[in-house]
Amino acid sequence: MNYTKLGESGLTISRLVLGCMSYGEPGRGGHGWSLDEDASRPFFRAAVEAGITTFDTANVYSLGSSEVISGRMLREFATRDQVLIATKLAMPMGSGPNDRGLSRGAIMTQVDASLQRLGTDYIDLYQIHRYDPHTPIEETMLALHDVVRAGKVRYIGASSMWAWQFARMQHVAELGGWTPFVSMQDQYNPIMREEEREMHPFCSATGVGVLSYSPLARGRLSRPYGAASERLGLDETGAKLYRQDETSDRAISDAVGSIADERGISRAQVAMAWQFTKPAVSAPIIGATKPNHLSDAVAALDVELTADEVARIEAPYTPRRPEGFV
Repeated sequence: MNYTKLGESGLTISRLVLGCMSYGEPGRGGHGWSLDEDASRPFFRAAVEAGITTFDTANVYSLGSSEVISGRMLREFATRDQVLIATKLAMPMGSGPNDRGLSRGAIMTQVDASLQRLGTDYIDLYQIHRYDPHTPIEETMLALHDVVRAGKVRYIGASSMWAWQFARMQHVAELGGWTPFVSMQDQYNPIMREEEREMHPFCSATGVGVLSYSPLARGRLSRPYGAASERLGLDETGAKLYRQDETSDRAISDAVGSIADERGISRAQVAMAWQFTKPAVSAPIIGATKPNHLSDAVAALDVELTADEVARIEAPYTPRRPEGFV
């Protein structure tokens, strides 16, 4: 395993982050593909054995049960100071008007609930899952600063939003002398590269590390274009993504497949290796529900794509509308 700093912060993370959305009570919160605790155990064991130290979940994943399982598994296979736990808040956790968002009340309530479910005294990286247009930025940033000062959280991060929104939040933190975000978690892969226009240059210029999610475009880059996927049949949100320019998507997928065939490696390894050519990306977040998902990601660390191979993957790309958060 390789390790790197998260942007220009002092936090050292593994070059691969295990995403824990796939682990939780099956069917809860609409996550029909989730693996229960027993089925999740081998993936946490394999990740720790591979040297992965960084694990990403969210309060909303399987309505809290992902945090429960993640906390238990990490206590089983590692000591607390050996791993970094990242989680998120903002999405609805109940039917009440204060069960969501980034108000001071929501932040104070949800951080304590996540700590209890995870079974830990602190969260290494606490991320806002989305921008909250209904709460003053000053209120959000001061509340996040306060949970850091209280020792409940060590670093804060953000997830998908417009670059101007992220810049405003960082500016408010700077003006208040409050804790800034050290990371941006966004959707980024060879068939969704819109973050290269504004968000990634801003992050690179300001020392913010990028944690890219869906590095395989929810599996579309790990198999021939259009091939069936068990998860897509259960993932209503995922089934709606990557439908803007199917001609371009197919060409990108074919390029990944051709390079994989030439090298004698899997498509997933090629797509993951592409992530490591991007200076803005501190680490991609990988999902694993089958053993090869994790082994392919680890193997990709040793794959160095040539400039020509990167160009072949990127040449068919066409501009498209950002999706997944708007």
